Amino acid sequence: MGQSGAKQPPARISGQTIIDELIRNMELGGLEMGYSILLPCIFSIYLHPDDYGRLAGVQDLIREDAQRALNARMAEWNGRRSRFRGGTSRKQFRIAQNDWWIEMFADTEGAVPPGDVEIHSELNDVAAPGFRGVKTTLIEREPAVTIAQVARDRESTRRQPDQVFGEIRYQDDSGPQTYFITQNEISVGRGGEDLWVDLPLYTSDEVSREHLRLRRDPSSGAFAILDKSRNGTWLNGRRLAPGVEEPLPERAEIGIAEVLKLAFEARK
Repeated sequence: MGQSGAKQPPARISGQTIIDELIRNMELGGLEMGYSILLPCIFSIYLHPDDYGRLAGVQDLIREDAQRALNARMAEWNGRRSRFRGGTSRKQFRIAQNDWWIEMFADTEGAVPPGDVEIHSELNDVAAPGFRGVKTTLIEREPAVTIAQVARDRESTRRQPDQVFGEIRYQDDSGPQTYFITQNEISVGRGGEDLWVDLPLYTSDEVSREHLRLRRDPSSGAFAILDKSRNGTWLNGRRLAPGVEEPLPERAEIGIAEVLKLAFEARK
């Protein structure tokens, strides 16, 4: 699926332009399903070698801002309401992985002119049958970086699977979900445009934007939980004191404002 924009190339491409084009690519690449709309979460970004070299030192910052912008736009689409007028169920926007994968490459095929950006995206590591992903450009031209080049670049840069320290199973307005914990601290809540959370819950306003934190001690592997909410967090049926970190058993049920329940399990 090829898509091209109609913009004139900027004199010098900026990080904001790249982020705006990532959002546009995500908008074009959604796959509608029965109860949700799956959005692309793997993005390969191609720049002219001169543009790539100029931005090489700030790629991590651009990537971090881009992840926040994509999360914010997805949260905006899901909105504060889970239903339309008249009670009709609203399909939830979601991604197939725990997080976005965004990588920038210098175009080695002479396909991307200065001031342009070409983005190739996929829904998941394994493409959905019959769905070839989305290719977009900033200026009005057909995407020209070859699929073979994209496949080689992704293969060489896709990080190895993270070690999974635990998992959280739950069901919110987007349906049944499993979140794999791959870092030593995660935040959980509704999130928002100006507040990043690692595990965003699509549910009612009774759940705080940052409802709780889980922290893992790298030396022992033990987890702890901290309630940061307005309406309370329960651990195996007992309400936690707000702002006081407590040990988290290897298996536990975490209640969220009496709205959701999370099934937590640590992995050894």
